[in-house]
Amino acid sequence: MPGIGRKTAQRLAFYILAIPKEEALEVADAIKEACEKIKKCSLCMNLTEEELCPICFSPERDKGVICVVEDAQDLLAIEKTGEYKGVYHVLNGAISPLDGIGPEQLSIKELLGRIDDSVSEIILATNSDIEGEATAMYISKLIKPFGVKVTRLAYGLPVGSDLQYADELTLSRALNGRRVF
Repeated sequence: MPGIGRKTAQRLAFYILAIPKEEALEVADAIKEACEKIKKCSLCMNLTEEELCPICFSPERDKGVICVVEDAQDLLAIEKTGEYKGVYHVLNGAISPLDGIGPEQLSIKELLGRIDDSVSEIILATNSDIEGEATAMYISKLIKPFGVKVTRLAYGLPVGSDLQYADELTLSRALNGRRVF
């Protein structure tokens, strides 16, 4: 599983084998239930148990601003800030030719289908790696003809970090994205 190394996987396996059989079966049932109940939101492709996720369903969200993220984990990271009040679109990945992932494997077509006169801005919040940048550029070019403002998340230095440890690209973006203090 992603993010779980060999040692952690081994510890988890031994833990499952050591707990009472009933508890282990409850874990298995919970996994099975999640696989059966959780699906993609029909509008934004976020994970949900309903037709629409709670964010898309909420009348208090600004439907005119769509934040495009690579996956549901990125959506959760932005939601934790409490700053963003718009809606999302989850691509379910990033363009990565080496991994056999092209634009057709992502939910880009669904994103374009959401753009109408009520949409004022698309925020591209893909990762700052090569795949995320390529995905953002590709989507930006597709959206330009719609006449909708396309923005990209600002990048800079993490709070509490030292300049000497930052890479050149991060420092360059921090300089270019500076604002009046």
